[in-house]
Amino acid sequence: MNVKRKPKSAFVQSFSGMTLSIITVIGLSPLVLAVPAKVSLHTPEQDGQRQPQKLAQFSDTNTPDRSQLLQQANALYNQGDLTGAEENLRKFIKKSPEDAFAHFQLGNVLFRQKKSEEAISSYREAIGLQPKYALAYNAIGMVYASQSSWQEAITEYQKALEINPNYGEALTNFALALWQTNKRDEALSSLEKALNIFKAQNRGEKVNQVERILREIKTADQPSVS
Repeated sequence: MNVKRKPKSAFVQSFSGMTLSIITVIGLSPLVLAVPAKVSLHTPEQDGQRQPQKLAQFSDTNTPDRSQLLQQANALYNQGDLTGAEENLRKFIKKSPEDAFAHFQLGNVLFRQKKSEEAISSYREAIGLQPKYALAYNAIGMVYASQSSWQEAITEYQKALEINPNYGEALTNFALALWQTNKRDEALSSLEKALNIFKAQNRGEKVNQVERILREIKTADQPSVS
């Protein structure tokens, strides 16, 4: 009977594919563009993060024209028309250039179109307008992760977590990036913290996702018998 350890390199390769799917599920997909006033559509991340800060577009600049542009962008996105959604968001930003959330949402749409550099630029615009924009830092980390630029992703996730240490999505994404850089113990620690946060928030889907990742990592280095 030979006891062999699973080759980690092979697991990392297969886990890398799962990484992006999990990041997408936990992060920005399915994306629902936010609209103001009585329509309360928003991204899953906003629900998860629950930050006390109020985004600018909900407070003082709601106008029928503005609301219409956002609703049109939302409808186009839901129809799979990412180009149309982008055009409407750009029109929106032209009218409200200091709306941080609009830049953030444009970044989301660009990211879904695989326009990575443009997406990062939009997220940076959002951060320039709203420096403590943890969602935007996490989103930039996701773009880097999609390029397997793990150290850059880690840096962005850390910035998000400095703003909100209890940001479950960022903790999860951070852990996945740590795992890809062979920092297993740190990854497990971050995942355990994310798991506890999601449990406290009664977010069963996120709990299941994080538990799945934990199982994958914990069994990766276990010896196999052949």
